[in-house]
Amino acid sequence: MSKRPVILIGMTGGAAWAVVVMVIGPGLGVVLIPEEALVIALLLGAVPLMAMIGRLAQRRFFDDAIIDGQPLTGAAQIDQRVLSNTVEQLVLAICVWPAAALLLGPGTVVLLGLSNVVARFLFWFGYHASPPLRGLGFAATFYPTVLAGLLSLWTGLQILLFGYSG
Repeated sequence: MSKRPVILIGMTGGAAWAVVVMVIGPGLGVVLIPEEALVIALLLGAVPLMAMIGRLAQRRFFDDAIIDGQPLTGAAQIDQRVLSNTVEQLVLAICVWPAAALLLGPGTVVLLGLSNVVARFLFWFGYHASPPLRGLGFAATFYPTVLAGLLSLWTGLQILLFGYSG
């Protein structure tokens, strides 16, 4: 199979993943206030980031070719790309998840955090296995945050314009 169909399958799976997160999230029996749920979600989002930073540090320490900050190659270069994308995804999450916590509920934002952990590791492992396989992990990270942002915006506009969220 060529690369584009593999990536498309992954992106479609990520879109389905996003819908599932947004459908299940509001119904989760999370007994937290939105602020607590947001803190937990963001801490969960930091887990893959910490793992990736640690992995790159380990690679540099044990590889004389890159120990002094030389350009990364091979698996270390893939790890750097994954780390960069993870930082980008977390910046987007920091912009969107607070609104999701307040407007879509604590369960939604906690599930976004859990989903992010799983999806980031899928992205990382998929990228190492074969770059087109990173599509599912990327989409399963990106699409839920985008969908949460759009739903939060819609809910916020309803409240602003009509004084309710229904």
